[in-house]
Amino acid sequence: MAKILIIDDERAIRNTLREILEYENYEVEDIDNGIDGLSLIKKEEFDLVLCDIKMNKMDGMEVLSEGLSIRPDLPFIMISGHGTIETAVEASKKGAYDFISKPPDLNRLLITVRNALERGNLVTETKVLKRRVSKVREILGDSAAISKIKDTIERVAPTDARVLITGANGSGKELVARWLHEKSSRLNGPMIEVNCAAIPSELIESELFGHEKGSFTSAVKQRIGKFEQANGGTLFLDEIGDMSHSAQAKVLRALQENKITRVGGEKEIEVNVRVIAATNKDLQKEIDANNFRMDLYHRLSVILIHVPPLSDRKDDIPILAHSFCTEICSDYNMPVKKISDGAMSALMDLPWSGNIRELRNMIERLIILSEKVITENDVRTFANPSGPQDVVSIPVSVQSPQVNFDQFSNFQEYKDQSEKEYIKYKLQKNNWNVSKTADDIDIQRSHLYSKIEKYGLKRSD
Repeated sequence: MAKILIIDDERAIRNTLREILEYENYEVEDIDNGIDGLSLIKKEEFDLVLCDIKMNKMDGMEVLSEGLSIRPDLPFIMISGHGTIETAVEASKKGAYDFISKPPDLNRLLITVRNALERGNLVTETKVLKRRVSKVREILGDSAAISKIKDTIERVAPTDARVLITGANGSGKELVARWLHEKSSRLNGPMIEVNCAAIPSELIESELFGHEKGSFTSAVKQRIGKFEQANGGTLFLDEIGDMSHSAQAKVLRALQENKITRVGGEKEIEVNVRVIAATNKDLQKEIDANNFRMDLYHRLSVILIHVPPLSDRKDDIPILAHSFCTEICSDYNMPVKKISDGAMSALMDLPWSGNIRELRNMIERLIILSEKVITENDVRTFANPSGPQDVVSIPVSVQSPQVNFDQFSNFQEYKDQSEKEYIKYKLQKNNWNVSKTADDIDIQRSHLYSKIEKYGLKRSD
């Protein structure tokens, strides 16, 4: 049921509008001045406001401006007994949905109200769909560390400053990067992501900068690189610490000059890109070990954001757990399960070496394996590495065979074969759940997909 607020200093008009709208099954509140009306808008969720223009204490146009600053998507229908075209135009410019003269025509009023409410629903649905498509989740948590990150995002996002995000795997670095893009002036531009650890070193330059046809054996046509794809938007370089030295040099030049050159090309191409980088490595140690360029580090780290591990912000676990529980139950089209106080305490006692990713997987496991209420015993049982969730009967065909070392002509062949068998074993053990397998063997999911493709692994194997 839609909730409508009427702001008008004439009691007769308020009573008439209330009767009409309540007869149509709308929930209605009314107030006789704009100041109190704005106070209600701040405190309560309304779907529509009907507001008089000429009022005591505060003019209706002021109420409109203030109301939209509080709730930008709240539809306002302005009403006036002294309506003119100029007034209607002014109200429209200030953001009003429509303008109606007094005394209001009943049919026109109801049609306008219905249309305004439908528009409001469409705006809400569009925002939800856009959020789903862009994969941007809320950054959940009230801890001091998360509050600091949110504040930094608010300050930094509107600028074009480059940002380096550090933190352990699964801590939420990608989410921070997405919000930096979401709140930036580049929102309508693309956000292109590159996982530097998932791309072989010999291909990273082609991936970032593109290549010309014939520049190397498999370059059968021209390819546009990620820098060009991100033009006008944001380029997110994940796991930047795993980038090769030659690629680091080219990225440094691109950041210095805002120009790139495709592999095998000679033409310089101007790019307008904001670069956000992330790493789970200590880049200072990588610099000391001569694995990462110091000048590139300083170019990337104009702003540093460190995402703490979940073990350092355990007070956020209840918020995260309830959110994941609601989301996962919705995905599975089932009633939301309750997490008991004992279960929550048990969750907070766990070490969470896999951070947020591990917590979400754990909540999903509990939802699937527990009854209507997730209990402390459920957490203790299913969090235990020797518990039921890991007791998997592995077919004989999956067991590692006795290795004939003579079949390998060099050490690399042996390493590749061993890696292939190990990944194949883990995938079959986890019933080809790639996310869980990636967590189990502690690599990025995208990196695991690359390995599956490299070795030609298939579920039927």
